[in-house]
Amino acid sequence: MGSIKGLGPFLEKDSIFTEEDYGKPISERLSQVLRRNATKNDFANIAIQSNVSFSTIRDVVYRTNSLTKVNAMAISLLIHAAFENSFAYKLQSEADIMFLSNLLKV
Repeated sequence: MGSIKGLGPFLEKDSIFTEEDYGKPISERLSQVLRRNATKNDFANIAIQSNVSFSTIRDVVYRTNSLTKVNAMAISLLIHAAFENSFAYKLQSEADIMFLSNLLKV
């Protein structure tokens, strides 16, 4: 859903993560939000764009691998994709509610 083309130079991983974030799993909350709002296609596209493997990105998101300076840019891109996707999901949900309301005559 998200469009992340050309965002590499504009995303600053240092504005998202601090030195204390490296070497440990991402927060449970961030993990949940990324799992809910990022797709497998997002993972794959970001893996290609960032030269970080799909499995590494997945493992960081699922908290079985730690955040590192090497994979932080990929996770930053994934955060951006999830952010864009969350807006698209919200708009789709609102349209679905209207459609279903009309069917139910609510």
